[in-house]
Formats: sequence, C-alpha cells, structure tokens
Amino acid sequence: MTIRETIEKMQAETLSPYATLDQNSKGRDHEEKPCDIRPVFQRDRDRILHSKSFRRLKNKTQVFLDPTGDHYRTRMSHTLEVSQNARTIGKALRLNEDLVEAIALGHDLGHTPFGHCGERVLNERCPSGFVHSEQSVRIVEKLEAGGKGLNLTWEVRDGMRNHQSDCMPATPEGQIVRISDKIAYINSDIDDAIRAKIMSEEDIPKEIRNTLGGNVKTRLDTLVHDVIIESMDSPIIRMSDEVKEAMLELRTWLFKNVYTNPIAKGEETKASRMIGVLYDYYMEHSNDLPDRYIAMVQDEGEDLNRVVCDYISGMTDSYACMKFNEIFIPNSWEVKEY
Repeated sequence: MTIRETIEKMQAETLSPYATLDQNSKGRDHEEKPCDIRPVFQRDRDRILHSKSFRRLKNKTQVFLDPTGDHYRTRMSHTLEVSQNARTIGKALRLNEDLVEAIALGHDLGHTPFGHCGERVLNERCPSGFVHSEQSVRIVEKLEAGGKGLNLTWEVRDGMRNHQSDCMPATPEGQIVRISDKIAYINSDIDDAIRAKIMSEEDIPKEIRNTLGGNVKTRLDTLVHDVIIESMDSPIIRMSDEVKEAMLELRTWLFKNVYTNPIAKGEETKASRMIGVLYDYYMEHSNDLPDRYIAMVQDEGEDLNRVVCDYISGMTDSYACMKFNEIFIPNSWEVKEY
C-alpha cells in the first residue's frame, strides 16, 4: 500500500460522512498517473501554491491602491487569511482540509490589478464580460504552465468558480471557502481602514458590535465559532440567522463608509482610466501583446477581447503602471556627447 493509499484509507475512517474524499473525486480533465505520496487535492494545492499567478497576488490591490504602509493587505495576504479561516472551520467539522486549502488558495487568482475597479473596467469593455472567479478557473484550465493549465480536479475548480455570494459550491469544503472569504475581507478591511484613520471601531453601529464583537479578534472568533456550531453534522455550511444578518449589515455599512471612501479610493478613477486605456490600446495593437497571447488568437482561435483581458488581468499593479508608462509616457531625450 502506498503512502497515498494509506492517507485515503485514514480519510475514509476518520472524516465526516459529508466530507469529500480524495478517492471519490470526479477527477481531472486529463487523466494522470496517481502520485504515490499525495492524494489529488493535496497535489492541486501544491500546484496552485507554486504557480506564477499565485505569486503575482502579492502585488495586487485588496482595498487600498498601492498603499505606502507595510501592513495593509494585498490580494495574497487576503488569500492566506481566507485559507487560515477556512482550514480552521474545515478541521473542526472533519471535512477535507486539503480540498478546503486548495480552493482557498486558488479562489482569487483571476483578480485584476487595482482590485474590483480593474474588474469593473474589463467587464464593461469586454463584450462577453469579465468575472474574476471565472477568470480564476480559466487561469488553471488554460493560461498557466505555458498554456497547458494546471489540470486541477473538478471539485477544486467548482469551489473556485462558485465562491461569490450569488453562487453555491457543490462540496461542503467549497461552501466553507465561500463563507470564509467574507469573514476574512470584512474583518481585514476594517483593520486596514482603522489603520488608515478612515474609521474607528466605535463608528460601527452598536447593534452590530453587540452581536459580533467590538474588535477584529472578537468578530473573527464569533463568526468562525458560529459557522462551526451551525454546520456541525450537516452537509450544508451555514451561519445562524442572527449572526448572518449582522455580518451582512456590517458588509453593507462597509460599502457605504469604507469601500466608497475618497481616502481609500482616491486614486481609483486614475486606475480605472489606465486599465481602460491599456485595453483599448491592445485591442488596436494586438501585435504588441506577448508572443504567447498572439498565438492564442492566431493559432488557437481565441477571441481577441478575451485574450486582452487575460493579459491585463494577469498584471500586477506595478506592472500595469510600467506598461502604461512604456506605451504612453515619452522617455527623456538624451544627447550623447563625445
């Protein structure tokens, strides 16, 4: 018996009857020889962790565009916080922790530079639209590994695609990530907003603080415990009505007081214009795209609008600024004297 088979046997004996077992996965689009050490969801987690798109998350905006302080969240730190919350819940419920972690690490791979403002611009420009969750799946199915993709399992891709509020993943592990995403960004965004002196804890309505707690640590503890208690011995991951309502009210309050705040979003208009200008430029000058993207259009029949979205959405904040300057800002003229 291989190490992998031993792990799979332990899963079947110890995990919840609602857990998604590696050995029961619906599999990959392209069949592969099993690893003798790692079950399939662990392999998926490792592939995501070692991917270029994952590394780029460290230089992509979460809420604050290109903040000067060292302690503001990036898209990568947000992803790691989602993973930590989700793994805590998954372990407590005896679900498949490797599947939880793989989905969590991959759920935001498709995010654009400059956060949701970049996503809005691409969605407006591209005739077929742009949604970061769908782009995350496109990355692991087609764009990574020089166009080969990562060949992830169906369960991981389903969780990545359906992590947003209006969707529902097929597995309880995916449902954990869906809730953990909200838990993570609500609390981290409050923490960053307090650091930026946009708000204080006392600004949050008292009714919400009475239900969820008066600081980040207490809120996280309340939300995570509530999910675990309400979801114990159930195939559905959920919250109590009281805590869920308070969390949604807090999210609505953040949209009004933080996400549209001119201090947090003061540079967003510039970023949106820059992304739009880059999109229009590459639509008119497609030969200036990298060779791999040109080949996708000319040799593989991909729609140019989609390929331009692929290229721009993969940029980090700093790379987008660099390409904009390279294309549109003239260099200083230098006279060489001999």
